[in-house]
Amino acid sequence: MPASLDGIRFPLQRVLLPRVRLAYIHLANLLSDAKRERAARVFAYVAIWLPEELVMLYLQEGEVVTATCTTDGRAFEALPIADALARVPVAPEFGNICFHEAEDEQLACMFAAQTMPDMGWPSELSVDQPTKLFPYLMSTTFDGTVEVIADDLVNYLVFRDGAVRRAFLAGDVGGSIVEQVARLFAPAGRKAPLRVRRWPVAPPLPVQAAPKLIAAYRELTRGLVSKLTAGGNDSAAAIAEHARKSLTETHPVLAHFAVSGRSMKDPAADQETLTAAIAAWISEFLWTAAASSDVSPETLLHDLMYERRHLFQSAGLCDALPWRVTW
Repeated sequence: MPASLDGIRFPLQRVLLPRVRLAYIHLANLLSDAKRERAARVFAYVAIWLPEELVMLYLQEGEVVTATCTTDGRAFEALPIADALARVPVAPEFGNICFHEAEDEQLACMFAAQTMPDMGWPSELSVDQPTKLFPYLMSTTFDGTVEVIADDLVNYLVFRDGAVRRAFLAGDVGGSIVEQVARLFAPAGRKAPLRVRRWPVAPPLPVQAAPKLIAAYRELTRGLVSKLTAGGNDSAAAIAEHARKSLTETHPVLAHFAVSGRSMKDPAADQETLTAAIAAWISEFLWTAAASSDVSPETLLHDLMYERRHLFQSAGLCDALPWRVTW
């Protein structure tokens, strides 16, 4: 693991904001500028060192698409974007922040290494010895990512057919790829043993559903219950809750929703997964609850979705429902 959480460093392509005190930066403005200004619409990460944890925001074309956090630099967890942003104080007294451009492939490697279980190594393999490690990877025609942590520097080697195809290094990047990798494994000046782990080929960086879409789905489902209750169906809330619970095993994201107005944590789910779950819930609920209503499901959905129809359409909800809602 890194020598210290405060010292951990990741590879970068270009410095957009050097590491500075968090008190000097307005995070919301920084992210707004990254989304609005053409020059800032980059693939990048924002690392935020708080007193007790490190929060990382991943950006694609200037838009925050997912987030992670860690308290020790070793065990990370994926965070809902809204939760990650909420962890950063509005007026912080302590902490640091940086904004670094990085290739999308590197971001995918970073996120996979932080959120997926590693593959492990044969017990007899000395992974800190390149004369043993690389012949093994070549002999197995390994495809995937190898993470090498040298003191505070986190590095990623991308393998195809057992050979290094790309290297994303946090340290000295001068010279050929062979020279860079050789320096990475050189023991000179190293304070702690190398930590070497591997994963299969990293999947694309996941894109979480936007917080505004999650909020819109919450308002829509609660609005459907309220409309049917006001129309005389006193069992609407119970039917909706029963439908939600029965679908949670198939759609775990529904555990982050409730019929009541109680506060719930946002899910760290992508838009497609979230929309499929909400469509299944609404369908199950309305097939039962609307049967005794004078108002058709199409009319209910039209009235409650109209103001945000473009948001729902772009998320694919209209196509996922069994009723055709016309505007």
